[in-house]
Amino acid sequence: MGNICGKTESEPDARAGRRLGSAPPTGPKTAPVPKKVGGPPRTLGSGGGGDSGSDPGDARRKAAEAAEARAKASSKGGKLQSQLNAQKKQNRSSALAEASNQELLAREADAAAQARNWE
Repeated sequence: MGNICGKTESEPDARAGRRLGSAPPTGPKTAPVPKKVGGPPRTLGSGGGGDSGSDPGDARRKAAEAAEARAKASSKGGKLQSQLNAQKKQNRSSALAEASNQELLAREADAAAQARNWE
């Protein structure tokens, strides 16, 4: 019986390796390095765009305007967003007091329901 995964031919695989004493295959190991980089020197971060002559303060101002626009867009929202904003404005003690009041109201409602259903 033969091997299920084996080969039927008896010759060795040609790409399996090389014989002892033979030289490794020669070929280019790395890409050639260009002799000279073209173009004038540029500062880091200055792209090829039309506003390459602008100062960093202008870029900072544009970034601040974009951040303000994003903040204004995210502040708009529906009912849940307004509830979340109100919850963020509360401090810890007022949030705990409100949760306590809600728990007391729930207990009173449960007690009233139990009294109504008493047999």
